[in-house]
Amino acid sequence: MASLVDHAALFAATPSPYLVLAPDLVIVDVNRAYLAVTGRTREDLVGRHVFNAFPDNPADPEADGVRNLGASLHRVLATRQADTMALQKYDIPVMGRPGVFDERWWSPVNTPVLGPDGQVDYIIHRVEDVTEFVKAYQAAHPAGVRVGERLEEAQVLEAELYARARELQRLNEELRQAHTREREVAVTLQEAMLHAPDLAHHRDIAVRYLPATGSLNVCGDWYDVVDIPPDRLAVAVGDVIGHGLRAAAVMGMLRSALSAAIRALERPAQALEVLGLYARSVEGALGTTTFKGVIDTRSRLITYSSAGHPPPVLAHPDGRCELLDQATDPPLGARPQHVPRPQASLPYKPGDTLVLYTDGLIERRGQDIDAGLGQLIDVLSEFGRLGTEQLADTILARLGVASGGRDDVALIVVRL
Repeated sequence: MASLVDHAALFAATPSPYLVLAPDLVIVDVNRAYLAVTGRTREDLVGRHVFNAFPDNPADPEADGVRNLGASLHRVLATRQADTMALQKYDIPVMGRPGVFDERWWSPVNTPVLGPDGQVDYIIHRVEDVTEFVKAYQAAHPAGVRVGERLEEAQVLEAELYARARELQRLNEELRQAHTREREVAVTLQEAMLHAPDLAHHRDIAVRYLPATGSLNVCGDWYDVVDIPPDRLAVAVGDVIGHGLRAAAVMGMLRSALSAAIRALERPAQALEVLGLYARSVEGALGTTTFKGVIDTRSRLITYSSAGHPPPVLAHPDGRCELLDQATDPPLGARPQHVPRPQASLPYKPGDTLVLYTDGLIERRGQDIDAGLGQLIDVLSEFGRLGTEQLADTILARLGVASGGRDDVALIVVRL
């Protein structure tokens, strides 16, 4: 049965003050409680950028309301998660008295509203005006006056909590800054390990790398593109078990070993055999899946071998798709004894598109991996004629991982 609740009326009547912001931080809606607590009208606020409507108090050299609220709102946009701010001093302009600000203390919470594509459509900014509590706390601690002589004990305790929250906000900001520096180091490390100089020679190849949501921006997935003169190109993707710096370190060693092996041996199956032997000596490498393919531009043939990896897809301009699944063997180190790995070949025509990926693209909790593979094939059948860069972004968006997912994702799109 359809809901009969008038959500617009509910929002307008909610007793807590609410402000609704677009992703560009322009005010798009406001309820009556917010207008009452700030002394504004809808015409004063709707359509204005939040920091134009509420700038910092120029008379307060320590004013940091714009900076702190801006940081919180941008965290919401980046993480798509609610952000609870601690006690915040944020004076507001007095209407009708230019240059005059009223001292205010707030307890804000910023919550994202996600659209069908998983991106932030709106941010709900909820505040509680705690100015009276803070002023009561300040009045309770003048020189020579013992706590409790001017205030009821409950009021003092409330004010004490808000004062502690202010200190917590400062400490949390220091932790966030330290975490940001740590992420920057991790990103630099990952970019160095994924550097593929030969990729610059191929404008029709697009690559994407997305670590699992909540990770340090490093992961055990990898991609590689290697020129084999005069007329062959090797491409690879791989996936080390686990996440974080340890998996990334293992990934770096395996990727380098496979890149060297394909240059020396040129046959994908032989390169994976060498990598399998090497993986036995690397802690954390066993169980790694990887795919290696060599594209011969003269004979128009893709030769490949897979170590337990999901099959790449060859998409034709007419919408047909073929899986490269005829040379699949167990992951690295899965067999107790060394045996030769299988190898297969598949012809292609100019204009075809080869898509390699790791399982984070198609694997979902509670869903068979074949369903995710079917979704990828559907996207390639419909959008395969797009340029490689646009196609890569479309694949990520249509499979719901454009902003990251539960697992790492590496993707290569090659226009042949």
